[in-house]
Amino acid sequence: MARIPLLQMSGISLTFGGEPVFSDLDLVVQPSDRVALVGRNGSGKSTLMKVMAGLVEADTGTIVTPPGRSVGYMEQDPTMDGFATLGDFACSGLEPGELYKVERAGEGLKFDPSRSVETASGGEKRRAALAKLMAEAPDLMLLDEPTNHLDIEAIGWLERELKSTRTAFVLISHDRAFLRALTRATLWIDRGQVRRQEKGFDAFEAWRDTIWEEEDMQRHKLNRLIKSEARWAVEGISARRKRNMGRVRALRDLREQRAGQIKRQGTADFALDTSPKSGRKVIEAERLTKGFGDKQIVVDFDLKVQRGDRVAFVGPNGVGKTTLLKMLLGLEAPDSGSVKQGTKLEIAMFDQTRDQLNPDLSLWDNLTTDPEMGVSGKSDQVMVRGMPKHVVGYLKDFLFDERQARAPVRSLSGGEKARLLLAKLMARQSNLLVLDEPTNDLDIETLDLLQELLDSYDGTVLLVSHDRDFLDRVATTTIAMEGDGRATAYAGGWSDYLNQKGPSEAEQAEKAKSAKVKVKQETKVVSGLSFTEKHRLEALPEEIERLEQEIAKLEGLMADPELFTREPVKFKKASEALVQRQQKLSASEEEWMELEEKAGG
Repeated sequence: MARIPLLQMSGISLTFGGEPVFSDLDLVVQPSDRVALVGRNGSGKSTLMKVMAGLVEADTGTIVTPPGRSVGYMEQDPTMDGFATLGDFACSGLEPGELYKVERAGEGLKFDPSRSVETASGGEKRRAALAKLMAEAPDLMLLDEPTNHLDIEAIGWLERELKSTRTAFVLISHDRAFLRALTRATLWIDRGQVRRQEKGFDAFEAWRDTIWEEEDMQRHKLNRLIKSEARWAVEGISARRKRNMGRVRALRDLREQRAGQIKRQGTADFALDTSPKSGRKVIEAERLTKGFGDKQIVVDFDLKVQRGDRVAFVGPNGVGKTTLLKMLLGLEAPDSGSVKQGTKLEIAMFDQTRDQLNPDLSLWDNLTTDPEMGVSGKSDQVMVRGMPKHVVGYLKDFLFDERQARAPVRSLSGGEKARLLLAKLMARQSNLLVLDEPTNDLDIETLDLLQELLDSYDGTVLLVSHDRDFLDRVATTTIAMEGDGRATAYAGGWSDYLNQKGPSEAEQAEKAKSAKVKVKQETKVVSGLSFTEKHRLEALPEEIERLEQEIAKLEGLMADPELFTREPVKFKKASEALVQRQQKLSASEEEWMELEEKAGG
């Protein structure tokens, strides 16, 4: 029997005074859908989601939701007028017996229900809005960047909740790991057209690239045909004027067809210019201790940062990552201990609060005003790594058009503000790049460009991020800040950190619980093996392969002959991890042979 869709959109068109955002859009969302909604910043993802939620009215078309079905929307900037606290907002509209759901979601998402709406940050308001939506549990959830302003623990909680829910959802996110884990279909907005693929985000990029290759091939064929027809027109039209006017009109139609094609938006032209190299030692912190009242940020923390390192700082919101960064940069004094900076440092910083951007000034004035350099903003040139460049030309490198140049920064989306701050940052020469939450609001293509840029950057990078995939692709060292002053250095990115630290107490408890369930199931013996032994025999080859890959990675890291003298802490951690994995590999291989013999016997 055919399922009744949760949401059906037919013939939807929308224009905001210029090019259509989308035209003649047909879209269906089914009860079991788990959909990634992807596209470039400014392509219309949030607008489409607002149309789906009924918050923006389309110019034409119809939207149908079956009676008795509900659609819930979590917006990027929730308004809470009329509510005193975040808890009042999150609990509004719920029955008394459902209020515990807000409390549970609040614990997972880490928001304080007693926080005044007036004093709450944008991130706190977003978490309250998300908790409200999770508690309401509508039939269809529309989630617009739900992981922004969540730390990795809260992202993990949300990921587990969405995996276990029966509610359908459409999800906008820049977090690749989050999208890969949760989605089973993909909606792609590109130049006003919405395409759907019945595969999750993991298959999106290959699908996108195939479509673009086909477009390029068709455009190439059209250009060749126009060139051929134009040559005919020049060489022979006078002799066959009356007989071949149809062919001339066809040539005109071909040219109009080419002119009517919507050009793909290019990629941002990012570039980082390393100033003269810093000294080999960039930062050395010894026995660093810092606290605020009863809260300890770090206790006796040691760190050596060498030229070329990419050091990531991870941990829950509020644990003190930004404070530690400021101490390492000399912007905040420790309670005790010392920080020594190396020579010839030229620092460029991307701050998560976007304080370097004046929201009341235009993009133009923000780029040409630099109090540190004594530049007033009364210029049509911006100095880009020591060379003058016209402001509009430089803005186009970062995908802004000429109309936006004189618009106030407050009119930009979150992703556009992030791109503008990157433009301001990349105009300067640097050899120490400090990135505090750079991934918030950036689309996936821009994140790819930023990662490639950091790969080729000849300086040193200090990075704070909750984007697990980005951490894995960028970081060479991860500083895990776990609260109570604990900060530990691990070799590699986020996945390396997880492998080296081992399972948490909560994960161990969950494993023990699963083991008990499996023991109860051991009632059947197949080929000489119990149920648990058979399952273990099937799982061991994958475990052995993973251990071999981790050993190879660690051996590659330790192949650096200068690692011991340059970074003794990293060398020690890598050595211990290598021994541990070699022991696990040996035990796993022996276990596999024993089970294989038992199965054969």
